[in-house]
Amino acid sequence: MPWNTNDYPASMKNLDDVVRKKAIDIGNALLDSNYPEDRAIPIAISQAKEWYNDASEKEIRSYKHQENPKKSDKHDDDSNSDLLDNDVQVYFEENEWKVKTKGAKRPDSTFEHKQDAVDRAKEIAQNKNNNVIRYTKDGKKQD
Repeated sequence: MPWNTNDYPASMKNLDDVVRKKAIDIGNALLDSNYPEDRAIPIAISQAKEWYNDASEKEIRSYKHQENPKKSDKHDDDSNSDLLDNDVQVYFEENEWKVKTKGAKRPDSTFEHKQDAVDRAKEIAQNKNNNVIRYTKDGKKQD
């Protein structure tokens, strides 16, 4: 069932208002893509928190003043929601370790040390109930 700012999952209750609004918007998009609520809720919360931490003050202010999500909102079919089913890769490129969802256009993050990249990949994969695929520096897949 889609949500709005007056009717949302209890797990979103203690979120900052802007983070909750973003989580509702993301969650509704996931529900539109036929994700079950028990998967959509933790993914939406995690992605909303990540967005908030990475967004500029200007972007946050702008989003805060946008219209609130409605249960009847429709979401684009060409979104990256299909990436939620893909595993997360850790690979070495351009002298740094990168974390990227398989099929994504760009990495989620980059690190100097492989273990930091693996830790981040595990966090992402856990939120999506997917696996981490690790590669060596020379591009060979690790077990």
